[in-house]
Amino acid sequence: MMSKLTAVDKSMVSGRLSGLLTYSNFVHAVSGATGSVIAMAVFYPLETVRTRLQVHVGRQAKHAPVEALDIMKEEGISSLYQGLFPVLVTLCCSNFVYFYTYNGLKTTLLEEGSKPGPVKDLLMAFVSGVINVVITNPLWVVNTRIKIQGLKCGTEKQKTAPTPLYRGIIDGLCKIASQEGLSALWNGTAASIILASNPSIQFMVYETIKRYFQQFFKSKELSGFLYFIIGAISKMVATVATYPLQILQSRFRAGSKKSDHSKKITQSLLNIIRSEGFLGLYRGMEAKLVQTVLTAALMFLCYEKIAAFIFRIMGIKT
Repeated sequence: MMSKLTAVDKSMVSGRLSGLLTYSNFVHAVSGATGSVIAMAVFYPLETVRTRLQVHVGRQAKHAPVEALDIMKEEGISSLYQGLFPVLVTLCCSNFVYFYTYNGLKTTLLEEGSKPGPVKDLLMAFVSGVINVVITNPLWVVNTRIKIQGLKCGTEKQKTAPTPLYRGIIDGLCKIASQEGLSALWNGTAASIILASNPSIQFMVYETIKRYFQQFFKSKELSGFLYFIIGAISKMVATVATYPLQILQSRFRAGSKKSDHSKKITQSLLNIIRSEGFLGLYRGMEAKLVQTVLTAALMFLCYEKIAAFIFRIMGIKT
């Protein structure tokens, strides 16, 4: 009896693994990574403005276009693209992990005929987000440091450094680990794990609206315009819901003091309210909304079209 059960268990495990290791999941991962890189490259100046507004506590928050003009006047137009390459590399790795995990879970959990739904979308997206955070958080810590080093919004060490502290991702990883300890590479992880709710909400809204339009038009593939609009709506909802935590995440990654990291997230949020007022929790949200909504909309459009194109060439039915 035990041998029969063991054989069944082995068969189930083998089936689950085969559901994770498929060409389909790989195509989704490559498409998601490529789409995110294209979208970020197009809207990167808005990402720079958003990061500055979130981490620069002493400076008065301005509208995104005004802030961008100020950066160009004070530091040159090239400053809007500072740290672009490391961000694109990190984003590519991050979205590859996320899309592969999400579609792997989707394939594995829904393969037995169970219907997809908002709750399942939310749970699968959250698990994928947590896995992604644990694996790629060190890369994002380095990216945030690279983007603000030598600028007026950096930490004292970053402002006074005569030459760039970090010359690239590998250099940044090594220096942070040696000078601040390995744990510094996971600064902001607690906020980031909670912020896995952002892509969770985003994918839940996206998949729900997409399924509605697929049923409405009786077609699996929608127009590029619809993918763009659905992606924009889903990201807007997710961003507004989780923005205060994104403030904490950016400041932790930028290298704020260790004592701040040891405090509970709720206490850190209360400290921001005391020192900057309630609106401090939404500092730079205009820039974030413009940047993240447009980036996500373009990313989903590229992702869906690239994936559909590859599947069509390979002759794989989705």
